[in-house]
Amino acid sequence: MNECHPALRFRFCPYCGSPRFTWDGEKSHHCADCGHKLYTNEVGAVIAVITNAEGEVLFVRRRFNPAKGTLDLPGGFIDLGERAEDAMRREVMEELHLRVTRADFLCTLPNTYVYDTLMYHTIDIVFHCEVEDWSALRADDDATECRFLPLENVDVEAVGLDSVRRLVGMLKQGEIKIK
Repeated sequence: MNECHPALRFRFCPYCGSPRFTWDGEKSHHCADCGHKLYTNEVGAVIAVITNAEGEVLFVRRRFNPAKGTLDLPGGFIDLGERAEDAMRREVMEELHLRVTRADFLCTLPNTYVYDTLMYHTIDIVFHCEVEDWSALRADDDATECRFLPLENVDVEAVGLDSVRRLVGMLKQGEIKIK
């Protein structure tokens, strides 16, 4: 088990502070003193696959860890109370200054994301996105650069995050088709 896994990181009950807070081996902690359970559920995240007229995919380079400096696709976490579609549009605007005009669901991918010594289990919701006006395109926020690449030229091992690496591989192999 990864040292950042929640099973190894949470040692005290957040309700009563008891150290008798144990992992069930599957998905939750239980407090032997107050009886509360704390579930470890997947966190929602989004990924945008943006293509141009030539069918190339818009990649970004990660500004921060995890996987700082590696290739990635635009995306991020869904905020509390936010729809996945709105989170995807917000993330694309923050990272690329682009307005998504159409978004089609492609797939979901489970993933893990380590931030500040804690592993978050995510469910990445992937959308194929279209943009009509490219004039504002520039890397910002979590991205240091952005560029279009033909999928066949992308080295899957240059992609930093596991779920995005799997997604790029599946796109290259034709397991997932962009409309």
